[in-house]
Amino acid sequence: MSKRASRIPVDDADASSSTARVDPWLALLALSAGLLCAPARADDGPLRAVLFGSMEAGASAFSASGAKLVFDRFDRDGPVALVTAGGGARLEGGGQAPTMVRFTALGAALAGYQFIREWGAVTVFAGPEASWETLSGSGLVQVLPLRAGLRLHGEVWARPTETTLLTATAILGSARGDAYARLSWGTALFGAYLGPEASVYGDQADYRKWSVGLHVTDYTMGGYRFRLSAGGQLETPLNQWSPYVSLAIWSTL
Repeated sequence: MSKRASRIPVDDADASSSTARVDPWLALLALSAGLLCAPARADDGPLRAVLFGSMEAGASAFSASGAKLVFDRFDRDGPVALVTAGGGARLEGGGQAPTMVRFTALGAALAGYQFIREWGAVTVFAGPEASWETLSGSGLVQVLPLRAGLRLHGEVWARPTETTLLTATAILGSARGDAYARLSWGTALFGAYLGPEASVYGDQADYRKWSVGLHVTDYTMGGYRFRLSAGGQLETPLNQWSPYVSLAIWSTL
């Protein structure tokens, strides 16, 4: 497998729980702090863990971090584990109803299997998840019960050609009755992949979000790899387009 094809896929581990106007700089600070203790090792030995973090800021905001673990090597078929935790907020209500802010905290511990091929990698996960939420508005705070459920997570990182990258992610969760999907395409340019991306998210609270934009993926600096995305998104109940920016960082151990 080529060096670029064997790079570790880490994609939107918890973007499925997109939730809103939280200060994006606080999210970025938390993300950076979580990675400071994770310097990357050289590629001359087995890779056993990837630490990652991500944040998205727009009309809604969400940040998450976690670890992806293998029991052999990342460039071989075998069992994998994924542990994630995150939180964020979003606006709800509008119109004649009072505006509310939904704060969400969630986590998941998943087990799965990765299939490594010359063209890329396919990974599937399943396991328990838990979610805790509060609603705040009009001087009132409502704490919702802790909810637990099952999460299914699948992702593909593929190289159709030597200079292109295709990624796909799909996540289903029963704790919040939510679903998330993201698709991206990129062409190699200046040491990374540049191209379009699109994603969609929905949950049982009748919240929906559609996003389209551009991404730069797999840029390497100081032992870390980055993905930066920006574009526009449409979400309920605002029902208007707004800009978004997202950043993901990962490092191998």
